[in-house]
Amino acid sequence: MNDVIIIGGSFAGLAAALQLGRARRKVTVLDTGLPRNRFASHSHGLLGHDHKPPLDILAQARHQLARYPTVSLVSARADSVSGGLDDFTVLTDNGESLGARRVILSYGVADQMPDVPGFAESWGTSIVPCPYCDGFEVAGQHWGVLWTGPQSYQSAKLFQHWTDKLTVFADGHDIPSDIQADLANRSISVVAGRIVEIAHQKGHISTVNLESGRNIAVDVLFAQPRSKPSASLHESMGLATVDTPTGIVLKVDERRQTSVPGIYAAGDLATPFLPSVTQASSQGAMAGIFAQQSLLD
Repeated sequence: MNDVIIIGGSFAGLAAALQLGRARRKVTVLDTGLPRNRFASHSHGLLGHDHKPPLDILAQARHQLARYPTVSLVSARADSVSGGLDDFTVLTDNGESLGARRVILSYGVADQMPDVPGFAESWGTSIVPCPYCDGFEVAGQHWGVLWTGPQSYQSAKLFQHWTDKLTVFADGHDIPSDIQADLANRSISVVAGRIVEIAHQKGHISTVNLESGRNIAVDVLFAQPRSKPSASLHESMGLATVDTPTGIVLKVDERRQTSVPGIYAAGDLATPFLPSVTQASSQGAMAGIFAQQSLLD
């Protein structure tokens, strides 16, 4: 019987495993090897690992976890979770049945790419979601902002801390006139019309092409496509969720526990705003600590 099974072995899951391993708890981490930021060449903002490839950081973390004999890293997908507090059962895709007293969900989310040629190919290279993750490297360049709703208005204002060359692409949305006026006062251009193509060279944008025939040159496009959880385990367990402008996330309390006692969640799967490697690592560590403390009861 494991003390904790962690489903998802990216930054949140491995951070949880580290805390539990140091507490000498028996832990199994199940991972499919498909972290959300695998498309990014570098990860930024993580203290001690700034500007390192994310896959290299994860590889180093797994190497460091090898010194903890109670932690097992398993390449497998969790197909189901059943049972309850102190007696959970996790079935894997290879037919193995694992028992645990607690479960931590950290299987993350998958970004849903719009059906626009060139978008998916540029994702993580010149189409990015977060200025805190990638803004410094492209500061002062011409940024595009893909409008998806009211949150895009706040983003456009925020982005002026990095650059004074901003173009908002309405992409078929009706942007309120007062917001358009304010953006104009801020010298932020608004371009109407739907995007039909992202012209690029090996993921590096050259132009954003519109159905009107206009082609607008930008250096980088900031976009927040909708995402969905990378697995459906939370649905079968009936876990409470929160709907956000970019997709659903799991609802957790101040101790990272979900609506089902004994099941915790961390990382992008349970982060409603501005997910990041730093935040995922912090949440994972706290989920591990709180799960460990709950075993004392």
